[in-house]
Amino acid sequence: MFLDLLMKLNVQLQLLFNRKDGATAIEYLILVAIVALIILAAGTTLSPQITALFTKITNAI
Repeated sequence: MFLDLLMKLNVQLQLLFNRKDGATAIEYLILVAIVALIILAAGTTLSPQITALFTKITNAI
């Protein structure tokens, strides 16, 4: 009986991990979130340099 329960659990876990429907939408959502975090981090880190560059360009004009 215990072995039967373990076999059923194993089959259900395999079915759960092998499902493909809906996975692409979640994967794209995760990718978009990661890219947004990278852009946000880069923007806050590079903000002083970007401001200085545009100030330099403005003064040159």
